[in-house]
Amino acid sequence: MGKKAKPKNKVPSKRWTKYKVNGNKIERSESCPKCGPGKFLGIHKDRKYCGSCHFTEFSKR
Repeated sequence: MGKKAKPKNKVPSKRWTKYKVNGNKIERSESCPKCGPGKFLGIHKDRKYCGSCHFTEFSKR
């Protein structure tokens, strides 16, 4: 019998980076129109992307 592999530590979620506080208001990043609230769109240079359903929204130039 061989040795058991050590479990790798998981990277913590960065879910709090999707929220911003302005005064008394909490603003959320844009959520996915297909998946609904709770699934946020990743913001890239020229597009917004959902990792769950692969929805892509391109920004205008």
